[in-house]
Amino acid sequence: MINNQLEWRALQPDTDSVQSLFSELPDDPCYFSEVQSRLFNTLSLLLDSQAKLPLMLVKTPEHPEYQALLQTVISGFDDESVTLYGGHYHIDGAAVSWRPAESEQDNFASTGGVHSADWIEAEQLFGCFRQYNNTLTLEPGLVHKANGGTLLLSLRALLAQPLLWLRLKQILSTRQFSWHSPDESRPLPVAVPPMPLHFRLILTGERDALADFQEMEPELAALAFYSEFEDNIQIVDEQSFALWIKWARSVAADEDLLIADDLWPVLMREAVRYTGDQETLPLCPVWLARQFQEAAANSDENLINGEHLQAALDNREWREGFLAERIRDEILLDQILIETEGEAIGQINALSVIEFPGHPRAFGEPSRISCVVHVGDGEFHDVERKAELGGNIHAKGMMIMQAWLIAELELDQQLPFSASVVFEQSYSEVDGDSASLAELCALISALSSQPITQQIAVTGSVDQFGRVQPVGGLNEKIEGFFHICQQRTLNGSQGVIIPAANVRHLCLQQEVVDAVREGKFHVWAVESVEEALPLLTKTEWDKEDAPCLLRSIQERIAQINQQEGRQRPWPLRWLNWFNQS
Repeated sequence: MINNQLEWRALQPDTDSVQSLFSELPDDPCYFSEVQSRLFNTLSLLLDSQAKLPLMLVKTPEHPEYQALLQTVISGFDDESVTLYGGHYHIDGAAVSWRPAESEQDNFASTGGVHSADWIEAEQLFGCFRQYNNTLTLEPGLVHKANGGTLLLSLRALLAQPLLWLRLKQILSTRQFSWHSPDESRPLPVAVPPMPLHFRLILTGERDALADFQEMEPELAALAFYSEFEDNIQIVDEQSFALWIKWARSVAADEDLLIADDLWPVLMREAVRYTGDQETLPLCPVWLARQFQEAAANSDENLINGEHLQAALDNREWREGFLAERIRDEILLDQILIETEGEAIGQINALSVIEFPGHPRAFGEPSRISCVVHVGDGEFHDVERKAELGGNIHAKGMMIMQAWLIAELELDQQLPFSASVVFEQSYSEVDGDSASLAELCALISALSSQPITQQIAVTGSVDQFGRVQPVGGLNEKIEGFFHICQQRTLNGSQGVIIPAANVRHLCLQQEVVDAVREGKFHVWAVESVEEALPLLTKTEWDKEDAPCLLRSIQERIAQINQQEGRQRPWPLRWLNWFNQS
């Protein structure tokens, strides 16, 4: 039998092998160009471009921190020489004239630079014309201040105010600013000469906002420069890991904080839980700043260490843990029936991850899947689907696992059994295919009359060839089952089965890792259905010259067919004999 059991070292990222880097790396600044090379290169092209429509779209989270970061980076491209753009409006009674800028004191003069706004209004963006007691005044807006430079705006703000975008697009394409009355029904009381205006425009937003812009302006979107702020970095070697450490240090430096060496392993584990991959670490400055700020709340100075951060993480989990504890109590009080000992035919513990709208933290919860079979026409009943509580992806997973089973049985006639599979005590919609491995094992158990141990919970999806595929929310799922077993007393035989492809996503809580190290809890990683079944039923799926699940099912089918044959009227029994001969 294949040994699928994972060692405790595989349950968290390896921090020991890179421990030396924490103290050896110098505190030199980490340049944006190294961490965000694609974005940096695109910004360089935009700033050097002589394109008639200098427009760039950047995919970033909707947070002012990203605009501030981009503004700082773009400012670094400017040379030290000062060039004047814009001009001066001279108002003489009811006459307004314009001339090119001669000094920085001119009312509409600009030296370029980078200007940004997370939210905009018409006067803030385009300036305003005012008339009070026969006195005229003209005030510049962001477009005038950014003349010759770069204007950084939130795409969300522009999409919410389409008229602003139409006017901004006209300015970009004509390179000229014309004054308009804020009251569209009334013209300006005096003629105000237009002025030449040219700047680079960068629009930032989430992917859905970019999609809306592409639908609204397909031609412009096709011509615009495009790049993304990369949310994470792939750790492929020591150089990329060192780059992440420098980046995190630069974020801490912005918060006026120093990092002790023992903070890095704690931060790495939390970072892996955030990204969901041991080989991927986050670059989000907002997320990193939050970890440092909460750690600093436990420190009396500007130096933060591992104890400070761990205390902050534990406190955050406690603050956000009310809902998970209440659901766990329902299981422990037998209001939700989950068995963690013994055996049962056609019953299995699946692993689910729960995400409630408005709740900041996902958490794991075991679910009981049951299957019953009876003599029938070979139909598999997905109760969730029939009750309109099952989503399309769940229905797809059910059909895939049924296809594998029918192919494995190699029947020359219809299966003489019908089966009914259901999530017990589920009162809301079930979707996703991460339970298809558990459903398949429950179905095989019911067909073969072979009991499944209730001490093991299962997660994973299957394809039509019986291969187990990776799923999401793995850490929360494992911890959800572990906490139930722990509060009922760990007996050394409990554990979970996960897809082998998910091992790289593991970053379990320290108490789970300690339990695995002490042999009180187990994690098995499987690549196929055939590897999962012996762990659950203590019987192989298919084995020559030995009892196996496949043969048990085939023998049961043969018995049913024989009984049906004996119960037929004699002309039909004779016809059946003739067909066999």
